[in-house]
Amino acid sequence: MFAFGRGLMHYAAAFAYLGGRNVETKITALKINRRRRNLVDVYLEGSKKIRLAKSVAYELKIGQTLSADQIEELRERHLEQKLFHRAVDLVSRRPRSEGEIRERFIKMKASSELQEKVIIRLRDAQLLDDLAFANAWVENRLSFRPRSAWALSFELRRKGVSQELIEQVLEGFDEEKAAYKAASIGSKKFRNLSRENYDKRLGAYLNRRGFRYPIIAPVLDRVWQEITGFEDESEGLL
Repeated sequence: MFAFGRGLMHYAAAFAYLGGRNVETKITALKINRRRRNLVDVYLEGSKKIRLAKSVAYELKIGQTLSADQIEELRERHLEQKLFHRAVDLVSRRPRSEGEIRERFIKMKASSELQEKVIIRLRDAQLLDDLAFANAWVENRLSFRPRSAWALSFELRRKGVSQELIEQVLEGFDEEKAAYKAASIGSKKFRNLSRENYDKRLGAYLNRRGFRYPIIAPVLDRVWQEITGFEDESEGLL
């Protein structure tokens, strides 16, 4: 993909040449870009050119005439393809929410209309699904980095997931189970501490993950007993 700003310069040059009028100009050459083989340089009369994705330029021919309106349409199709392929690249690395993709499009200075058109294409291709994204996010967190429902809700809101979907995904969430899973992971760092220091350190660890004291306290007791085999604090490690 070529730099977005550089692409706009090419288009600006083409329109400057056309003088903003709906006049026709002839294609004098079509060349694959040397650095980016997925792009085609379309040369117009007067040594002007525009750069298009292959999938947009494939129907063009040398000698064909283009009006300003047709060039604008080609430009829009090229930008749509650019956005679409950028989004596909992002979701191929990890699942993304619509909010994340829109944020990237905004950084690319795409219009709202063009953003929506590409978002619809991505949904239709089943590459964007905020419900599936939110479910996957929660499952991943519970498996590797457990959080409270409050913390998960906060993370999903930052990803642009709607409150309605967040509530749907977190319905029936077992806060105590999540806290126990987090404590089981975190306690490995604190198993050689005294009970007092264990409670302080592991309690802070759980609190940073969004859990509150009424959930934390019984979990601390449960994990302490599993670590030491003692129920009473006086029988634990010194």
